[in-house]
Amino acid sequence: MRTWFLCKVKYQKENEQGLLKNVSEQYLVDAVSFTEAEARIYEELGMMIRGEFQVTNISKSNLTDVFFFHESDLWHKCKVTYLVADGDSGKEKKVTNYMLVQAEDVKQAFERIFESLNNMLVTFRVPDVTESPIIDIFKYVSSDEKAMKVPDGFKPVSEIEEDDE
Repeated sequence: MRTWFLCKVKYQKENEQGLLKNVSEQYLVDAVSFTEAEARIYEELGMMIRGEFQVTNISKSNLTDVFFFHESDLWHKCKVTYLVADGDSGKEKKVTNYMLVQAEDVKQAFERIFESLNNMLVTFRVPDVTESPIIDIFKYVSSDEKAMKVPDGFKPVSEIEEDDE
């Protein structure tokens, strides 16, 4: 199970008129500790933000899952509830989970959370969907996955050899 950390970052961002404005943004990082989350946010944002920035807060998030749909830049936080039977007493217990889904609007987020959870064996409800202030999410990528990833604008050698034939 992933552990998500919410990182708040302050820096100066250039607006459309070319003026610098102080902004505070939130990012989500998949990490095993606060220390790793801090190191990863500095690494990731160091490549994206020109100039200095400061990580002002890191907190553990209550998110249980994140669903990526790359057509949108907006994130929506969904509250998902369902009932499970307690194995010892047999009584039903209400479970609440929070999940993030990428979508253009609340309606699409609602549809996508149902699509993503359609294989659950229990009946669930989605009583709340709200737009999240999170700007970007940095999930953990293993060294094996990094080695297999082909940078933009490049093709794997196997594809080039096939094209030559």
